[in-house]
Amino acid sequence: MTLTSAIHHHDRWVNTTSGRIFTRTWEPHSARSDVPIVLFHDSLGCVDLWRSFPAALCAATRQRVIAYDRLGFGRSDAYPMPLPLSFIDDEPTGSFAALREAYQITRFIALGHSVGGCMAVHCAGGYPDQCQGLVTIAAQAFNENRIRQGIEEANVAFQAPEQFAKLARYHGDKARWVLNAWVDTWLSPAFAEWSLIPALEQVQCPALVLHGEKDEYGSHRQPERIARYTQGPAHCEMLPGIGHIPHREAEAVVVEFARQFIARLAY
Repeated sequence: MTLTSAIHHHDRWVNTTSGRIFTRTWEPHSARSDVPIVLFHDSLGCVDLWRSFPAALCAATRQRVIAYDRLGFGRSDAYPMPLPLSFIDDEPTGSFAALREAYQITRFIALGHSVGGCMAVHCAGGYPDQCQGLVTIAAQAFNENRIRQGIEEANVAFQAPEQFAKLARYHGDKARWVLNAWVDTWLSPAFAEWSLIPALEQVQCPALVLHGEKDEYGSHRQPERIARYTQGPAHCEMLPGIGHIPHREAEAVVVEFARQFIARLAY
């Protein structure tokens, strides 16, 4: 039996003011601490699309791992309106606040992928006394041409029925909303000047910033800016030969970086 096969998970639905969100928790057999690692998914993601990563992270760190589908994604209820341009800024007081209350989380480590990394930054800065550490994977710090070009190309690809079906497999009848929310937000002229810097300047905890060298949705300037503007100690790692989903393309590498980082946290 492998370490990850011995990790068990359980599911729970959490009520918010706008609908229910789906959550999943992975529990280690002998926890290192009572501080959970909370996962924030990307713009097209959900709990299931983390795949084997949460169990591997749980086994390596011996920490509880909690992931959730934001409203409109995965198994959570549909979002009741078009996604507002403030959706990243709103996460600390939105689904994440409901998760904190339901699980009675007083301290946490925030780990997010892509736009989920941006949300992890906001939650770390929004709860500076509670957030013990921050890990971003392929996160964005500003809206650059490379992001928009990547999204435009992906949007064309998703018009093929077989590609859209892959999205619908995870989001059901919400898949069109999920795709439109991603494309319409990042390509909106009103979102062109979006910046993560004000949120980064609120982050006090240590940060680990991971980014793939070949990320099709963000240049090296993205992780460099994240590491530069956080107020706590930050370490940036560019992963050679890796694209936008490092935790899938090089799961063991990402897990080991996270394990070492979390082991050094003093809490």
